[in-house]
Amino acid sequence: MPAEPEINAPLIQRHHNNNQASSSGEISSSPDGENSPIEQVALTVPVSDDPTLPTFTFRTWILGTLACVLLSFLNQFFGFRREPLSVTAISAQIAVVPLGHLMASIVTKRVFMKGTRWEFTLNPGKFNVKEHVLITIFASSGAASVYAIHFVNSVKLFYRKEISVLVALLVVLTTQVLGFGWAGVFRRYLVEPAAMWWPQNLVQVSLFRYVHTRLLIGR
Repeated sequence: MPAEPEINAPLIQRHHNNNQASSSGEISSSPDGENSPIEQVALTVPVSDDPTLPTFTFRTWILGTLACVLLSFLNQFFGFRREPLSVTAISAQIAVVPLGHLMASIVTKRVFMKGTRWEFTLNPGKFNVKEHVLITIFASSGAASVYAIHFVNSVKLFYRKEISVLVALLVVLTTQVLGFGWAGVFRRYLVEPAAMWWPQNLVQVSLFRYVHTRLLIGR
């Protein structure tokens, strides 16, 4: 059976006016031009970027923190049930869309400390895909179960030992920081190579693209 040809160019092309693209420079392709050799990834994930879109905005921090805290509380609260209920990050990914557009329409666009190095605004414009992705990352961090909680619960329930709040908090924070640290160490091996792909994330990427391209074009 012949091997499938490797994909060296994006399958989904963006059509721009050459003069406009060269003068504005708003959309830039991947810095190394690397596209995934996996067909499903090449069809779903774009290789272009718009560096002019704001990222860490007031909406990002408010909605992201709210989604993280809410999903963390719900999953931990319902995790003690005999049949636990799990609320995934996709729920927050869908729920923050109307909230983001609502904040973009009602929050003031006033520029604070104008003319200084600390100049900022609470409403930089329309709710964009980068804000949406960051908020979903916040939610994913809160939706994931903290396995160290099982240690604390086991010590109290099965060994009848009391653990202070400070000790329990340190155990939880230590394991979480250790996990994020290992994730950062292995990022260059498990995330950055184009051949490394995570099928479950393609669903969320497809939803991002649909919300911020198809729906906006249809308006």
